[in-house]
Amino acid sequence: MISSTKFVRVCDFLRLRCGFSTGSRQNSVDAVMGIFNGPSELYRYKVDTGVLRPDENQAVVVDHMQSLYNDLITYEHRSPSKSIFVKLFQNFSSSTESRELRNIGKYSNSPRGLYLHGGVGCGKTMLMDLFHESCTLENKKRIHFHQFMLDVHKRIHEVKQAMGAKNFNLNRSQPYDPIAPVARDISSETTLLCFDEFQVTDIADAMILKRLFYHLWQNGVVVFATSNRAPDDLYKNGLQRFHFLPFIPMLKANCSAVNINSIDYRRMALPAEGDTYFSAADCDIKYEMDRVYEELVSRSNAAEGVKHIEVLGRTLTFEKTCGRILDATFHELCARPLGAVDYLELCKNFDVVLLRDIPCISLGKRSEARRFITLIDMFYDQRVKVIFSAETSLSALFKDSELSEYDRHHTKVLIGDLNIKKGDSNEVASIFTGEEELFAFERATSRIMEMCTAAYWGTNVPPTITLDESLSSPDEEEPRHATKAS
Repeated sequence: MISSTKFVRVCDFLRLRCGFSTGSRQNSVDAVMGIFNGPSELYRYKVDTGVLRPDENQAVVVDHMQSLYNDLITYEHRSPSKSIFVKLFQNFSSSTESRELRNIGKYSNSPRGLYLHGGVGCGKTMLMDLFHESCTLENKKRIHFHQFMLDVHKRIHEVKQAMGAKNFNLNRSQPYDPIAPVARDISSETTLLCFDEFQVTDIADAMILKRLFYHLWQNGVVVFATSNRAPDDLYKNGLQRFHFLPFIPMLKANCSAVNINSIDYRRMALPAEGDTYFSAADCDIKYEMDRVYEELVSRSNAAEGVKHIEVLGRTLTFEKTCGRILDATFHELCARPLGAVDYLELCKNFDVVLLRDIPCISLGKRSEARRFITLIDMFYDQRVKVIFSAETSLSALFKDSELSEYDRHHTKVLIGDLNIKKGDSNEVASIFTGEEELFAFERATSRIMEMCTAAYWGTNVPPTITLDESLSSPDEEEPRHATKAS
């Protein structure tokens, strides 16, 4: 039982967050810290008050989370020097690191982290957020794993540029590895790293994870990650996977792998289809989307017009916006050469997105499928509110199919460029077969289901939408006119 004083604070907390809130995570963290003695008490309270359903599998995971929470209370993280350039001009002994990497084990006296894996919609992200919110550490960070790796690659690029500017290591006898100072810089900023959707699909990520996390763990960083894949299945059938394989025992040594076998709660929470997902088979999707857009615009004080977003020196132009509302087609967002960094900027600029004219998605258009999956992951993680219109019902949106002739041709060219011989294990890597995309289709479907729920929106779904204050931008500049970015 909790005290009456704590109950008052709990009521304040529940007004900020109830289930899958669309509000700021920081508000939720501020509300929770100091109220509950760890994730176990917070989880029990949410179950007792009906916010969460009782789930024995989740309760087992919460016990592991509480154990980690208790260890972190007394943990003193001695972070390394913060500056990324402190040791830039010191010699780096790659042979020493290689010897230590071969001796796989626990690399510091930090508490052993958690790697939580299981099927889609079973509550992994909710449990990790619950842990992050209840943890009282100051230097903690919750981030989507894809977003984290984008930041890592950006930091590595900055280190390499600095090395070139200083004409570092003229004799080149020991090539400098920029990953160590990048990891040191991250370690100086963070004690606890919480990763949502830990997955490895990019060969560039796969090649650096071993060294990156070796240094993070050696510097005392604690990792809590969620994933749809068990550790042994990470980067399964990936290109040159043998280079990645040593990371798996490292992960197991520094994080306890916990499997959560639960039902897909997103499917249980799905409201009547047609509130935020309109199918051409059931209605006039143009009429419905136009109606929702007009309803949203009528509640906003901002002017309608073109919006330009700068991303890494490029200009993205969107023709139909109103303050923090974007009305765009599938072709605009997924047929153009856009990536995760572009979609992250969309999340920073818009709170509500109307995504029109989604076709039936298959491996026949593999590039568009990949972009759509990345887009949904970014929108979901950043809690962007989305109204969908599509050619088919959600249950039929993704379909299994063969690669297109275009993709088969370019796959053959890539295999030839990489000098992969017939019969080589790399010949059936997921980058060539489309296996990774098929695996991600299920996750994307589950996430769209949750994104259509009233709980995700935090209020009634359209057409009776209660807009956040952030959707109105009375002081925003008049929209400028420009041609579309190529």
